[in-house]
Amino acid sequence: MTVMINKPIRNGLIIACIVFAIDQLSKWWILEYVMQPPRVIPLTPFFNLVSGWNRGISFGLLSSDIPWMSWLLSIMALVIVGFLVHWLRAAETRHAVVAIGLIIGGAIGNVIDRLNYGAVFDFLDVHVAGYHWPAFNVADSGITIGAVILVLDSLLTKSDNRESNDRSNDSAENT
Repeated sequence: MTVMINKPIRNGLIIACIVFAIDQLSKWWILEYVMQPPRVIPLTPFFNLVSGWNRGISFGLLSSDIPWMSWLLSIMALVIVGFLVHWLRAAETRHAVVAIGLIIGGAIGNVIDRLNYGAVFDFLDVHVAGYHWPAFNVADSGITIGAVILVLDSLLTKSDNRESNDRSNDSAENT
């Protein structure tokens, strides 16, 4: 029996798998080989490799040492992933498929960290003039880039739809 998966789901899940794999491989490599011992490794005047653990969500929000918090955050993330997979089935643009795939892959990468370590491992540190952006990882990057693409796609798609509706209305009025 052959199971047919529609093209947006297949493509979105391929992107999710790629983000997940890169995220997990990069975390493993940094943890096992680069950060032995943990330290700050300056790579450029504005970018370092660091070793950090985030027990909350973005920017450390909801951070807690409560043992069950990582399970709660993981369950919430998996519910969101379920919603995103459902959304992926109805995605109308390639940009939306890519964006949703990026978010799914990133979310699952961070869930795996929470389940394995009780926190998400962050190692990318961007800074300017002594101000540091909160450390992040490949999964966080996938989630952020995916969210930005979704917003832009939504804005551009609405703009395109509005323009085509205006043209249709103009044509109807001229006849």
